[in-house]
Amino acid sequence: MRPNWLPVILAALALPSLGQPVSSAGPVFQVDFSNPDLSPTHWTLTLHPDGNGHFRSERHAAPATGAVTIDAPNVDRDVLVSAEFAARVFQTAHSRKLFRSDCESHMKVAFQGWKKFSYSGPDGQGSCEFNFAKDKEIQALGDSLVAVAETIVEGARLEMLRLHDPLGLDHEMEYLVEAAGDGRVQQIGAIRGILERLAGDEGVIERVRKRARLLLAKAEG
Repeated sequence: MRPNWLPVILAALALPSLGQPVSSAGPVFQVDFSNPDLSPTHWTLTLHPDGNGHFRSERHAAPATGAVTIDAPNVDRDVLVSAEFAARVFQTAHSRKLFRSDCESHMKVAFQGWKKFSYSGPDGQGSCEFNFAKDKEIQALGDSLVAVAETIVEGARLEMLRLHDPLGLDHEMEYLVEAAGDGRVQQIGAIRGILERLAGDEGVIERVRKRARLLLAKAEG
């Protein structure tokens, strides 16, 4: 009698679909931000534990009337944050139960933009959305992620100014140095590429090159 291998083959084919996708998928964190009064009006930042991630933003459909600065273009690119920052993100996710509970304070505070934290990984998934979080650690992380997004958007703005308005780089770099000092922008290393190009670009004024070198040194620190 010829053996019937069909049950064995079907069982073997079923094994990957039962276990592999879940166990092989690494944890992923995403913050989704929206505020119709700002530009970009919407952005998402996805991060992995090693600091690699992706940033995508959408600006206003049309610049505001009377705008005095060049609006940054839409951004859609891979990014890299420090391992320390990524560790903070995932530690917060785990200490706050993967964001499985309501994190909005429901306090009467100024609208800062909706921030949705989402986590998914082999250990589970969860999400919560807030304007102002009732948990201080979640609120602080939200502020930091907004500052990281500001850094990435500023990098895109610098790239555009370098091509179309080199003289405008002076004012923009002045702002960037000040913002890096007070925390309005964080993770300067995420825009290392444009800063390195500016630092070595003899076509821009020395003050811009000096500030680019200063920011690169800060990123190394």
